[in-house]
Amino acid sequence: MSRISLKNVCKHFGHVQVIESLNLEIAHGEFVVVIGPSGCGKSTLLRLIAGLEDLSGGDIYVDDQLVNDVPAKSRGVAMVFQSYALYPHMTVAENMAFSLKMAKASKAEIKAAVDGTAATLQLSELLERYPKQLSGGQRQRVAIGRAIVRRPGVFLFDEPLSNLDAALRAQTRLEIADLHRDIGGTSVYVTHDQIEAMTLADRIVVLNRGKIEQTGSPLEIYRKPANLFVAEFIGTPKINVLPARLTAHGGLQTRMLDLGGQPVSIRDALPQMHGDMLVGLRAENVALAEQKAADHLCGTVRHIERLGESSLVHVELPDQGIVVARDYDDRDVRSGSDVFLRVDWSRAFFFDTDGNALMGETP
Repeated sequence: MSRISLKNVCKHFGHVQVIESLNLEIAHGEFVVVIGPSGCGKSTLLRLIAGLEDLSGGDIYVDDQLVNDVPAKSRGVAMVFQSYALYPHMTVAENMAFSLKMAKASKAEIKAAVDGTAATLQLSELLERYPKQLSGGQRQRVAIGRAIVRRPGVFLFDEPLSNLDAALRAQTRLEIADLHRDIGGTSVYVTHDQIEAMTLADRIVVLNRGKIEQTGSPLEIYRKPANLFVAEFIGTPKINVLPARLTAHGGLQTRMLDLGGQPVSIRDALPQMHGDMLVGLRAENVALAEQKAADHLCGTVRHIERLGESSLVHVELPDQGIVVARDYDDRDVRSGSDVFLRVDWSRAFFFDTDGNALMGETP
């Protein structure tokens, strides 16, 4: 296992700044997932760590060694790519053994490493097959196996599951988690898929336009987003965001939150705040109610997604747009129905008009 330290790391291509003065510490044995939208710089960051791209500025350390000028093959890292990158004319065993062969390992060492890794990845029966004879999931396991046989201190994963169908993604995601637990190593995993991030990571790094928006455990990122970008990026369905104005009413312990002409009373919440803001509500904290109350909203059902264990009810609020509520009771509601919404205000997010968090969700 190795420790990775990124200090003021920058990368630009011509006049385009892709990574801007980024600082990040990754501990021994940690599984860090870097997540962000397309074009945010996450794959470029991974390639900088691997030595496949040159730095424009800053320093990268693996353990205590400065590796800025160390070639990729000498950094003690192994990378798993999105495209598998298997040699089509080589068998599974030959693909997995290739890096060891280039490193002049003995035949006995190569065989022991390949056989052991194949057993771990359930590839033992496939060693004599060629890539064209494998499924997508099997090819990805071979690509992972090729990285494992080198026993590197650092594993780098560049969106390795994006070419798989949903069922294979779920299965391979569990296999990667098991591998990390069983063989150790420090892992940096890049994805745009928040489910992968939430289920795999010890710590998530949310990247946006080459800058870190927030780092933290999956639950910290989910429950206490640092800003509106993080709150909107993490969570399915996407968080509801409503413009609002908070005013005092009857003393500091009661606040009136005006949501587009719908005033709701919020007790014991945000006594130090007032004025214009944005309110974030996750669907699981919004439910259909039988009747109107002081802290409820009202609107008209526009669409219902039946998911089996629950339904997502899209409700249009006057002058506010659509709010999505998650209903677990399978209520007999239809498009066009007027409904009341019960909100767990203790789990609402509050942001200033620039999108900075004023108060996160309470656990």
